[in-house]
Amino acid sequence: MIPQYKCNPPQWTEIYSQSNLPAELQSLRALTMNLWWSWQPRAIRLFQSIDPELWAQTDGNPCWMLHLLGAERIAELCQDQHFLAEVQALYDELQAYLQERPDETRPSVAYFCMEYGISNTLHIYSGGLGILAGDYVKEASDSNVRLTAVGLLYRYGYFTQSLDPSGNQVAHYVPQNFHNLPLEPVLNERGERLTLHLEMASLPVACQVWRVPVGRVSLYLLDTDVPENGDLAKSITHSLYGGDWENRLRQEYLLGIGGTMLLKQLGITCDVYHMNEGHAAFMNVERLVNLVEDRGLPCDVALEVVRASSLYTVHTPVPAGHDYFEDALIDRYFTPFYSRLGISRDEFIQLGKDSHGSGGKFSMSVLALHTSQEANGVSKLHGDVSKRMFAPVWEGFFPEESHVSYVTNGVHLPTWAAPEWQQFFVRHFGADYLNHQSQEEMWARIMSVPSEDIRQIRQCLKRRLIQHIQSTIIKTHGEIGLPPQLAKATLDELQERALYIGFSRRFATYKRAHLLFEDLETLAKILDNEERPVRFIFAGKAHPADGGGQALIKRIIEVSRMPQFVGKIIFLPDYDIALAKTLIPGVDVWLNNPTRLMEASGTSGEKAEMNGVLNLSVLDGWWYEGYKEGAGWALSAERTYTDQHLQDQLDAMTIYQLIEQEIVPTYYADMPTGCSDRWVDYIKRSMLYIAPHFTMRRMLDDYYERLYNKLAVRSELLEHQGYQQARDIVAWKQRVAATWDTITVQEATFEGVMREPNYNGQHSDPTFRVTIDAGQVEAELVAELIVTTRDDLTGEVQYVGKDLFHEVMPRMGTTRTYELTVPSAQPGKYQIAVRLRPYLPELPHLMDFAYVRWISF
Repeated sequence: MIPQYKCNPPQWTEIYSQSNLPAELQSLRALTMNLWWSWQPRAIRLFQSIDPELWAQTDGNPCWMLHLLGAERIAELCQDQHFLAEVQALYDELQAYLQERPDETRPSVAYFCMEYGISNTLHIYSGGLGILAGDYVKEASDSNVRLTAVGLLYRYGYFTQSLDPSGNQVAHYVPQNFHNLPLEPVLNERGERLTLHLEMASLPVACQVWRVPVGRVSLYLLDTDVPENGDLAKSITHSLYGGDWENRLRQEYLLGIGGTMLLKQLGITCDVYHMNEGHAAFMNVERLVNLVEDRGLPCDVALEVVRASSLYTVHTPVPAGHDYFEDALIDRYFTPFYSRLGISRDEFIQLGKDSHGSGGKFSMSVLALHTSQEANGVSKLHGDVSKRMFAPVWEGFFPEESHVSYVTNGVHLPTWAAPEWQQFFVRHFGADYLNHQSQEEMWARIMSVPSEDIRQIRQCLKRRLIQHIQSTIIKTHGEIGLPPQLAKATLDELQERALYIGFSRRFATYKRAHLLFEDLETLAKILDNEERPVRFIFAGKAHPADGGGQALIKRIIEVSRMPQFVGKIIFLPDYDIALAKTLIPGVDVWLNNPTRLMEASGTSGEKAEMNGVLNLSVLDGWWYEGYKEGAGWALSAERTYTDQHLQDQLDAMTIYQLIEQEIVPTYYADMPTGCSDRWVDYIKRSMLYIAPHFTMRRMLDDYYERLYNKLAVRSELLEHQGYQQARDIVAWKQRVAATWDTITVQEATFEGVMREPNYNGQHSDPTFRVTIDAGQVEAELVAELIVTTRDDLTGEVQYVGKDLFHEVMPRMGTTRTYELTVPSAQPGKYQIAVRLRPYLPELPHLMDFAYVRWISF
């Protein structure tokens, strides 16, 4: 019998097919290859006009869209003179923008971050940290400063989110096709792809480098998913924050060590090195190696030089949110560095330990602090929290004395203000409004704008949001097989005249997404009002390993399907940049209710400000600084209960009360269709008094004025004349360190201070005197009276203040006498001690050399 089938296995060859654009459209391709287009409404409209369906199909990725464009449509575009003229106008605008000389009066900056949220087309971000970094790079381009950004290119990026029929989050890791992204490989001097080679704990890792043009700024991305690597090495850049702790270490090694190697190979040197979060702290280890091996500096001198040009920005307000690694893991990856730096293993390990040992683990944040002169939080309140969080790093000093500062986060106005608002700004503020975006004087013009102009924009943006919700409901309900009746009931409740309140962010438990559901009966009463309808829109992702955050999402879905809440509480899946740019401008109120002191900044509320959306938030993060009465609503910054559950109940009651008694009546005050004149007055005051102070332009300027400029000045001083000042400082520190324990106290007395209560009403100004033998210490010594008090209930030591002693007698040999007379203190119980510390005027701050000798009376 003849066999009925025969077939050999296919041997597939992968090829790429894409549209071949004619010469007339080469300028169009050039536009797609610079992410400048992502904050240009004209460019976005142009791309969308090419093929609206294909634009949606490619998730608004113009590179990908052009690859798929059919020959017939290409021919039509080549004949469309109006389209070609608009392409040429945008291309000319981009070229003029790129050719403008950078501002060389400001220091150059190397900026390292684990993630960048620049455009939805490039999936290398997860949430707020990445969005902030993306906005920062875009503003650096607009402000034309010399900034070079470094990050990682993830094959799968962060996950995309869907929901199953029960409301459980489902994470999908979809590979990015780099061919469809605005990437260009970095080439070496021979015109070949530049490849870095690293050795990670005996694992050879090859890394190719990509450049992403972000306006005038180059963003360099490192990628290990290359043929030369084995599976383990390839996986390093597969997923953002993916894998186990060892893979996290490899990623941070690649970012810090590999990123610094890249800058060296490219010949890029900068005045300031800025690590945006502790993930990038290994950057300074490689910089130390370069100075030791290339310049022949001792490690201590190299550390002075590296610190003088380094800044660490912390975004996390609790120690548990920072990265810690076992010492054994650090040994596995960094043992070769010990000998290269000329230091012992223990000396290297101590760079990642605070005075209490960091819980026995190596802390990336402590490494960042020990190798950076400056550090900052991302809001005023977070700066204070960070001072306390990092206090154990410098034992002997109090948080109130810490050099840790703050720069409050901002948002990139051209990215986050909806196109309708940008047109409004041009009409009322002038075509050059971006040059004045941080000035209240410009925004003051909004007070004379007719209310109807603002009302029309708000309704237009709400209409767009409702249309998005409608299409999402129809699509997602069909995909997961929910009853069509549920979809119809939801759609029926989407009224344009309703008051919409938005809550969208990363679903960590401290964000308290559940707070609104503390009292479902009260919530139902608020929502069950046909004359004054209210709707809540939720969105956000929980990390796949965060069970608590995922449970919050499921709870929202469960409540949204209860009969009394269908269509009135809605969850939109897969929160990303694209959804945020529709959701945030489209709601009327932006809700944020984190656990107090847990919100470092919270920039989504700042994005709302740029779109006339009012904030209702706990006075935490940026809102602690931003809130103005009559321009939004606030929950107190103070806790009433130590029991968090009771505090949650109180905060929920406060939110219900504010919505019922203030927000809803204001919104519907004199217009039953919503958005009353009183509401528009709130919007005007909000945009005048709040918006200009939370732009990315203001934030970038603050970094230069508060941190970059002084780093650049001191760094230059230390490098002058063969690093002579750095050498002198190290020599001084070495002498002090070697002799510090030779100090002895001869006498410590005081007069006029009561040890026990005295009820006769008599007192005198207290006088303190301290005599020491400085031993072999030749440095200047500062004596300070430190005053503290102790909370009787909590036992917490509270810093009151300090006073400086004066040396009162001629020195006799090594003997020194200090005296201090102070006005009588306020009545109360205090603890006092004298702190002795070495002094050198060339040191930048107290924590630079944290040697302390305490003297008690």
